[in-house]
Amino acid sequence: MDRVPAADGLSFRVGFTGHSGHLRIEPLPPVERQNPLHSIPDFILPPAFPRETPESVKEYVKEKYLEPRLDEHIFCPQNSGKQWEFDWFERAKIQLEPSLPRSFVVPLWEMPSRRKRLGEMDRWEPESVEVDILELTAGADNSGSLPRIVGPAKDFVRGSISSRPFRPGGLDDVDSLGKILPDGCYNGEWAQELLNGGTGQVLPPGFKEGLNLGHLKEHSCTWNVDKNTNGDKSMPAVKLNELSLQFDDLFKRAWEEDVFEYVGDGHTRQFETPVESVDEPSQIATKIKDPTEIKDPPEIKDSTKINDLNVADNVIKKPSSLLDEILSSESKELKSRLDGDTNIGGQQSKEAWALLGGSEEIVERFEELVPDMALKFPFELDSFQKEAIYYLERGDSVFVAAHTSAGKTVVAEYAFALASKHCTRAVYTAPIKTISNQKYRDFCGKFDVGLLTGDVSLRPDATCLIMTTEILRSMLYRGADIIRDIEWVIFDEVHYVNDIERGVVWEEVIIMLPRNINFVLLSATVPNTFEFADWIGRTKQKQIRVTGTIKRPVPLEHCLFYSGEFYKICENEKIIPQGLKAAKDVYKKKNSAAITSGAGSGPLPANERARNQKRESSFNAKQAKHSGSQNLVNSGAGWGYQNNASNSWGLRRSEASIWLSLINQLAKKFLLPVVIFCFSKNRCDKSADNLTGTDLTTSSEKSEIRIFCDKAFSRLKGSDRNLPQVVRVQGLLRRGIGVHHAGLLPIVKEVVEMLFCRGVIKVLFSTETFAMGVNAPARTVVFDSLRKFDGREFRQLLPGEYTQMAGRAGRRGLDKIGTVVVMCRDDIPEEKDLKHVLVGSATRLESQFRLTYIMILHLLRVEELKVEDMLKRSFAEFHTQKNLPEKQQLLMRKLAQPTKIIECIKGEPGIEDYYELYSEAERYGNHIAEAVMQSPASQQHLTPGRVVLVKSQLAQDHLLGVVIKAPSANYKQYIVLVLTPELPLGFQTPSSSGAKEQVDFQILVPKSKRGLGDDYYSSASSRKGSGVVNLKLPHHGLTAGVNYEVRGVENNEILSICSRKIIIDQVGLLEDVSVGAYSKAVQQLLTLKSDGNKYPPALDPVKDLKLKDLDIVEAYYKWNILLQKMAQSKCHGCVKLDENIKMAREMKRHKEEVNALKFQMSDEALQQMPDFQGRIDVLKEIGCIDADLVVQIKGRVACEMNSGEELICTEFLFENQLDGLEPEEAVAIMSAFVFQQKNTSEPSLTLKLSEAKKRLYDMATSLGELQSKFKLQVDPQEYARENLKFGLVEVVYEWAKGTPFADICELTDVPEGMIVRTILRLDETCREFRNAAAIMGNSALHKKMETASNAIKRDIVFAASLYITGL
Repeated sequence: MDRVPAADGLSFRVGFTGHSGHLRIEPLPPVERQNPLHSIPDFILPPAFPRETPESVKEYVKEKYLEPRLDEHIFCPQNSGKQWEFDWFERAKIQLEPSLPRSFVVPLWEMPSRRKRLGEMDRWEPESVEVDILELTAGADNSGSLPRIVGPAKDFVRGSISSRPFRPGGLDDVDSLGKILPDGCYNGEWAQELLNGGTGQVLPPGFKEGLNLGHLKEHSCTWNVDKNTNGDKSMPAVKLNELSLQFDDLFKRAWEEDVFEYVGDGHTRQFETPVESVDEPSQIATKIKDPTEIKDPPEIKDSTKINDLNVADNVIKKPSSLLDEILSSESKELKSRLDGDTNIGGQQSKEAWALLGGSEEIVERFEELVPDMALKFPFELDSFQKEAIYYLERGDSVFVAAHTSAGKTVVAEYAFALASKHCTRAVYTAPIKTISNQKYRDFCGKFDVGLLTGDVSLRPDATCLIMTTEILRSMLYRGADIIRDIEWVIFDEVHYVNDIERGVVWEEVIIMLPRNINFVLLSATVPNTFEFADWIGRTKQKQIRVTGTIKRPVPLEHCLFYSGEFYKICENEKIIPQGLKAAKDVYKKKNSAAITSGAGSGPLPANERARNQKRESSFNAKQAKHSGSQNLVNSGAGWGYQNNASNSWGLRRSEASIWLSLINQLAKKFLLPVVIFCFSKNRCDKSADNLTGTDLTTSSEKSEIRIFCDKAFSRLKGSDRNLPQVVRVQGLLRRGIGVHHAGLLPIVKEVVEMLFCRGVIKVLFSTETFAMGVNAPARTVVFDSLRKFDGREFRQLLPGEYTQMAGRAGRRGLDKIGTVVVMCRDDIPEEKDLKHVLVGSATRLESQFRLTYIMILHLLRVEELKVEDMLKRSFAEFHTQKNLPEKQQLLMRKLAQPTKIIECIKGEPGIEDYYELYSEAERYGNHIAEAVMQSPASQQHLTPGRVVLVKSQLAQDHLLGVVIKAPSANYKQYIVLVLTPELPLGFQTPSSSGAKEQVDFQILVPKSKRGLGDDYYSSASSRKGSGVVNLKLPHHGLTAGVNYEVRGVENNEILSICSRKIIIDQVGLLEDVSVGAYSKAVQQLLTLKSDGNKYPPALDPVKDLKLKDLDIVEAYYKWNILLQKMAQSKCHGCVKLDENIKMAREMKRHKEEVNALKFQMSDEALQQMPDFQGRIDVLKEIGCIDADLVVQIKGRVACEMNSGEELICTEFLFENQLDGLEPEEAVAIMSAFVFQQKNTSEPSLTLKLSEAKKRLYDMATSLGELQSKFKLQVDPQEYARENLKFGLVEVVYEWAKGTPFADICELTDVPEGMIVRTILRLDETCREFRNAAAIMGNSALHKKMETASNAIKRDIVFAASLYITGL
């Protein structure tokens, strides 16, 4: 229909719709007015493509598909790095690279004092020397990395799991660096099989599919294999280049060491100089097969050629002077003095990897030796500092051992300066994050410094990097390219290697560092510094210079504080008995007065005191349930504070009054500021809170503290500034009192540390972490107690721990003497205990090396590195590996001994088998002799007439006999008649031949020659014997061609009790000495031997001897079977059996010694090898590695897990336990991996979190059961409890949801500092899970971890460190 006009220009039209003709009203747009522009035609664009014609299509097809051309994306110069020229009609022409030159010109290093100054700028121009390319390539191959390309820039600092680690220094000559080829490659089996038409070797190890070579035809050939030729299976690439120079190197060694002189007639003449023992096993095993092939090469006669072989010795000779004598490397006297060799004029041993310093020449002429120092110091250097700087200038590694605050940091600063001067890098590692932050602040104004920790990365491309030791370990395993540039690695607090949990990290880093990196090791004084340095030098194959001092920069005096007075007990490392005696006299007088007066405040009787301590123990147990083990106070069994519940029972004086008395005394003697070490966080807080009325600061100091705190806490948002801990600590700080422990927030701890360094805090209550983590000395140090809880038990402080904390007393340059005070409340310690703690020897450096799954997986990623090599070079295996050259020489000498051959007169040499039976029977016999023969049941069977088996003195045959008389008052032994071997052999024994005249002997004559008195078959005497023995033992006789002997036998000489018993005439044998009685007894014994068995069967151990031990019964049965086998052997009873047994014993001992030496030199002898095998089986079982030890994708994911237990985290991801959880829930359940406190309040979890917790715990328990199955010392339940702690799941969940920090602190009894530390580590775990998700290809998990990380990164938890940002 037409348009219908309406009001306000709203038009519509009416029409019909549908089959039924419904009316429809449709609104219309307003009427458009006429526009003149509409009449203009639209602009017509040109066509996008020209019109296609047959000619254009043909040209396009020809250009696109028919003409040959390179792919622009693949063959562009940016991607390939080379320009390729192709000639399509003949062949591709590739531009050849120029060959390497045969020699290079390198600068010659000289000592600073020997350098010539040229030019107006007084600049040193080094001299140059031409060096053969072979020497440079060998050195570069050994000191450089494994062959690999440079990684991307983003992985330059941290490295990547796909990068190969650098070759560790000291592993250059091990077999693992070479490619191990199978036997078929060497003996020709593969080639022979291929020539015969067999299948070729197309499947490499670890591959699922190989090459398809098709059908191979057989070719006629002849094949000869020399079976005596043994190929070397380990052929490192560096050795392949030296094969042509093998004999040249041999002559070079002989020439340089002056071992042999080749004479014109071809003979050799030995010099008087003793031949040095060769250290390397590979050099010991070197053999010359054909000496006639060795000729005197003409190039060896050229002295110039010899000198060119050693660039280091090619130094220009100058006129001799006193300074030259000091600097000359050929001066033996100086060498012995500088290297610490007490044998002046002697030759330095090759095995002296640790060289002791202490040279006076270096200190006296330091300015001449090091004229241009890389860093000038505004103070006079100590002797050990000068020595260390001198060795650093020479490029040597140093180990500096000195007391706290002695100035070890000077050496670290100089290493930084050298790195800056040489345009290289230096790395400073510390065990604690606090030390890293503080060192960053200290070095920031002097050097180009960067910081790398778990959550902070500042200027990672700087010349001098400060990082934790775990970060450096990760960089080494992940092959970070920055390692190429590092010249120095500084290890601070090396004595931290004794830490049970983290000490292994130090050993791993030291072993993994490449050869081109030098060491600077800083440590407190320990007894075995030289031993530890020797291990590092031997492991890295470089000499370590050991220097240091035992002198304290500020001397210490030690006092006891008892009853408001100080008693000096130690000064100049010597105990003062008078001070200790005076303290004990006051203690006795006070106690006696209290007992006499019956005062309630005096000490209670022993039984009352025991009851009180019992009540206190139960109170502590209840408190520990709610506040955790970290809040435990010291037990009542030691010195010092017993329990804060004493106030309510009135056992001791008020704690507040004791601290007030101590602080007043210190203030009077001007001994403030003071650090009071308490070994409990709860104890520190309560002690500080007790000093409510103490104010130690002036108005100006209060103003300084207030301004500093306002600036520091201004970076926090409003609610965080009003946290109870922040408000409480600020109140204490204004009064000059501070608290420092792990429960404080990080920013609060830093405020306390900085204010203490400024000197405005007068009294600081701290745990022992302050002694190691903060460089802030005080005037006085106070020990609240000399006992501590180490996580397992209460124990006395170790001397090293006491020395570390006491070293904070005395400020260098401010105090002449430092004071150390030991608090005594209810008792005075004994003098021997004080001697042990105060002046005892410090704790030795002990290896805490242990295998971890992540270590094994990292090393299995690279075939050139073996886990066995890591185990061999650990500090735990140091002494064993040090003696390997001597053991190898001993093994070669034993193998060179001539082999003995046993000649058998019977023509059947079975003496070896017989000796095996004899040795095994002897072992069983010794095992059961005491158990069987000493039992009451066996004594009941050892009655007269019992047939027994007696041990022979010749050890060649066991003697069958019968018991004649049991032990009695007159005779302590059994009297036994035994059948002995032939008469001539029997009399040749030392025991019988030496006493031939004294031994009684009786011969039974034949019946035809017998007299009337002789009764051959006399019956048993009917009269009762008197018990008298008329024989002179031993008594020998002969009857019917059989020798017999009557002797006394001890209990342990009876080998077996037989089941048979014979009738004997005891009176006739012992009293009448009747030959007939002996004849009858001998014939009965012979009858027992005539049934085929040499010995009658033994008594049953269960039925007859009543033995109940299954092991003894089994051993008894086996032993009797062995005796029967020995009796059936043809060697049994041989006239040369004794001689052959001795030879067989010597041969067996020689074989065992050889096998023992081979075992000790093998990998199987390593202490942790069984643990390694078990862990390998576990990794195979869960799929981290395959049967060929190739790391699978699961193993690569496990390599990313550093913050938690790697197996649990990996299985957690591969079981997809995070799939059903939100990011907040996921990060909450992940807190169980990083939270460390054991005892906490039970969290209140949602249903999903409870189910996730149960799944995770069950999975960890199953992993523990799997490890226990493979013989690892793991308790499944303990394994799950130790690695999973769910105390902060609720707290982290609320924090991720946005709950303020003050509110989440109310949900748990965990200190605020532990909460922050857990969340910080949790962010690192999220980053590791993101990397794992990238490896797995799980984009959903990657996104979830990124969301979770962003959810927890906020507010006070991630507040920047004051050391990094400053104020």
